[in-house]
This record gives sequence, C-alpha cells and structure tokens, in this order.
Amino acid sequence: MREEGRGYRLFTRRRVLQGVGAVVLSGASTGAYATGIEPFRQVVTRYAIAPNPAAPWPAGLRLRIAVLTDIHACEPWMSVERIAGLVDAANALQADLVVLVGDFVAGQRYVTRYVPAAEWAPVLGRLTAPLGVHAVLGNHDWWEDKDAQKRGAGPTIAGTALTRHGIRVLSNEAVPLATKAGPVWLAGLEDQLALLPGRRRYGHKRVGLHDLPKTLAAVPDGAPMILLAHEPDIFARVPARVALTLSGHTHGGQVRLLGWSPVVPSGRRYVYGHVREASDLVISGGLGLSIAPIRLGVPPEIVVVELGAGAVA
Repeated sequence: MREEGRGYRLFTRRRVLQGVGAVVLSGASTGAYATGIEPFRQVVTRYAIAPNPAAPWPAGLRLRIAVLTDIHACEPWMSVERIAGLVDAANALQADLVVLVGDFVAGQRYVTRYVPAAEWAPVLGRLTAPLGVHAVLGNHDWWEDKDAQKRGAGPTIAGTALTRHGIRVLSNEAVPLATKAGPVWLAGLEDQLALLPGRRRYGHKRVGLHDLPKTLAAVPDGAPMILLAHEPDIFARVPARVALTLSGHTHGGQVRLLGWSPVVPSGRRYVYGHVREASDLVISGGLGLSIAPIRLGVPPEIVVVELGAGAVA
C-alpha cells in the first residue's frame, strides 16, 4: 500500500527549471516526467508481514519498522533540504525502529554538486525511534571512498559520519533490541560488492566484505532476528530462522513498467517488494538515483513494515 508523501511537493523555481530542461533533453512528456517529476515524489509503501512459522518470534509482538535506503546525496536530486524533509516524514511515522540500508553517497555523474557526509549525516542524525536508528553501508559508500578502496577495509567516510551522529553502523555484527516482549536481534551484513576490481589482489571481480555465517553466529540460537543487507542477492542463503531481511540497492530498476524492470543492478531473482521463500524479504525501491537521473513507475519511497502479531502477508 502506498501513500503520497506530503514533503517536497512544492514546485520551486529550481524544480520548474529542471522540468523544462528535461522536456528539452527528452523531447517527450514521458521523459520529462521521469527526470523532472517522479524523482522528486515521495511515497510511503507499507507491508504487513507475519513471520514464517519457522522463524522464532515473540507471541503478541508487533514491530513497526521504517526503512530508508539509497539516499544518494547530491544536488539537485537529493539536497540536504530534501533529506531533512525525508527525516521529518520518517519521524512522523512513529516507527519502533528506523533502519538505513546503505548507499548514502551519490552514485552518478549527473549532478550539480556532491553533498559531503559532513552535511547529510547530521541531518540523518535527527532520526528518532524508541528502539534506535541503525544502518549498514552500501556499495557506493565503499566505491566512492578512495582511501577505503586502497586499504581494502574500513573505516569509511560514510560509516564514520553516521557513527559520529548517533547512528549505529552494523558490519557483520548484531545487536539486541529491548522490546516489550524481550530481545529481538538486529543483524547487519557488510556490503557484498564493497571492493572494486582492477587491483591485483582482487582480480576482475568485485569483492564483498560480507560474512553471513559470522553475522548469524552473533545471534543466540532460538532468538528472533531481523537482518539488514544492502544487496538482496544474499537472501537465497538466508535461513528460515531470520524473521525478516530488509534490502535496497536495486531501486526497483528505477524504471518499472507493469511490474517489470528492464534493467536491474543485481540478479533478477530479487528486484522489488515482498518476497517469501524460506523466510521473508522486503526490497525497497529506495529514495535517490543511481547511474542515471531517471525514475519511472517506481517513485522514491519510505518503506514501513509492520512485523508480527496479527499481520497478514
């Protein structure tokens, strides 16, 4: 279920100019909409999920989780002011838990200014929830950090900035959340595409820094668990004991027509929305833009998952 967001619908002079420019460049109304209007929309997409019976989950517990992912901070597409509006919208949802599922930095060349972490991180630091605000990093948070790429390891600029502003960044680790029904564990997987090819030690393939066995081992046997993983591809290996996996990365393809995405920056098995296999997966379409400044049929979204008692998948 989607709800149109109230934030960021005002047509500023900049927005109008962007729309006009899009018309000129595309030569078609569809192109103008896809570059000048839909990227600036804001919707709330809701899912109600009862965990698979194989997943341990406290009887009677229902958690509301707000998911923000793929912000890709840059102007004109995702300015600090727009991020602030997203923070206000997320806080208004009164979620029990807020999670950020990676790709905070810009992932494209078509920008008028790259917004540094020193500007976007303090704004995200205003997110609030009773069970806290937690994050994992995405591929672009690694790819655009030259020093981290040289080291082949963190810390990253994005991760350091988030931590400095009170957001817990999980890297192949898990933390207990103190719910009214007892601890629910939140596990965070490091990025699966973190290191770029081209260096002798990595060959010609992107190398992930994720460690799923280590991450799952951090959670006591029989304990309820939620997993954050930027790329959804790992879900094929996620066991039934995980109540819910939350991912981003795909942007729903950024172009999605009649439920089909022509291009997906990942495997086609997991593209968008709610997937149930051994356990449950929700893939957000994200908020920003990557590679190309276009969205069509998959508007920027904040995802809300109602997980637990009485939910209907």
